[in-house]
Amino acid sequence: MPGKTIAFGVPALMHIRKKLGEKAAKNKKAVPRCLVLSPTRELAQQIADVLCEAGAPCGISSVCLYGGTSKGPQISALKSGVDIVIGTPGRMKDLIEMGICHLNEVSFVVLDEADRMLDMGFEPEVRAILSQTASVRQTVMFSATWPPAVHQLAQEFMDPNPIKVVIGSEDLAANHDVMQIVEVLDDRSRDSRLVALLEQYHKSQRNRVLVFVLYKKEAARVETMLQRRGWSAVSVHGDKAQHDRTKALSVFKDGTCPLMIATDVASRGLDIPDVEVVINYSFPLTTEDYVHRIGRTGRAGKKGIAHTFFTQGNKGLAGELVNVLREAGQVVPPALTKFGTHVKKKESTVYGSHFKEITADAPKSTKITFGDSDED
Repeated sequence: MPGKTIAFGVPALMHIRKKLGEKAAKNKKAVPRCLVLSPTRELAQQIADVLCEAGAPCGISSVCLYGGTSKGPQISALKSGVDIVIGTPGRMKDLIEMGICHLNEVSFVVLDEADRMLDMGFEPEVRAILSQTASVRQTVMFSATWPPAVHQLAQEFMDPNPIKVVIGSEDLAANHDVMQIVEVLDDRSRDSRLVALLEQYHKSQRNRVLVFVLYKKEAARVETMLQRRGWSAVSVHGDKAQHDRTKALSVFKDGTCPLMIATDVASRGLDIPDVEVVINYSFPLTTEDYVHRIGRTGRAGKKGIAHTFFTQGNKGLAGELVNVLREAGQVVPPALTKFGTHVKKKESTVYGSHFKEITADAPKSTKITFGDSDED
């Protein structure tokens, strides 16, 4: 069971139990008292699976709201009454505007992967949804990074003096249980190199290997290329129907097809056991996403391997990647340092580089720091 889900799931269940009271009427229709927002359908469904199982013994029901599938069953569940609503911002906003999803009694809110939701352009939806919840509520935010836009949300929707819990370091750092191998090469040689690595890392075709690409069409192309060369592979990306995405993730998790190609929809939060190797066929748009991707392996104290292709087109991120490698005591290839080791100043696409102006009035927090932990 994912540890992060337990971290907010148990308090959420306790909060609902307290609200309902021990003598709550059995025949009274449930209303949502807890809301969990997630950036991706797969993560929302994973959270829902955990909360449904954990809530069943105490009579607490949940519904998962996400796009790419029929609204009918979701509407029926809301009308019959639920205690917890888990969902993605787009579908959630649709059902609110339809007058089906009512959040006015929600007094426990969770924003999971808050920074990712904002990266994906969900800030207007998140704000609109939060404005529908109770004015007095407990809000919990999980965020891998703390950019200005997340500061703004914290300032507007959290208690004036929130408690900030930091797992490990606030600096960008990778899981030290992952061996990071970075290979500088040109775009045209990536296909043949990927096949060679699969012959090295996935010869048995039984161990789990996760190949990350950047774009949806790239995922489909790489999947087809590998299948034509005799590899059994599935893929998860935004152009696939939700049923096909769910099925691909399922056969990868249970080991029926342990080779999966995925975009960054699979880089955050998903609890996929025993991924031995992560291959970055395409380097992500940010170094933060790189850290998340390679965090799919080396989990729960196990060792893992992350093999990354780095090309001329990625040179702007060379400095940050060098820092991540050095912090983890990994080998820095000389070809990577030839791109330079300068690290660009972080800049928000919404707020620009004026971090001090944005964060000066942000709520002060009590900081509690724990030791290193697994990614997510």
